[in-house]
Amino acid sequence: MTAEILRVVLSVCLFAMYVLAMLYLRRRRLSLGQFIAWGLFALFVPALGPFLLLLTRPGEPSRARFSSPPSKPR
Repeated sequence: MTAEILRVVLSVCLFAMYVLAMLYLRRRRLSLGQFIAWGLFALFVPALGPFLLLLTRPGEPSRARFSSPPSKPR
């Protein structure tokens, strides 16, 4: 592998991590300012930004699909 191929692979991986972080943020209940701030954080801290974003879990989940369904009375 040449250095140019490694740079391309690294760039694609960083871009993919950023896109996944933005998709994660979309599912969180954040104000526009918070969304922009977290997005810029993930963008400007290249390799660790998306991971730190996922670890801190900003905001609240926007959907209740993660909660358990109500139990049926017997």
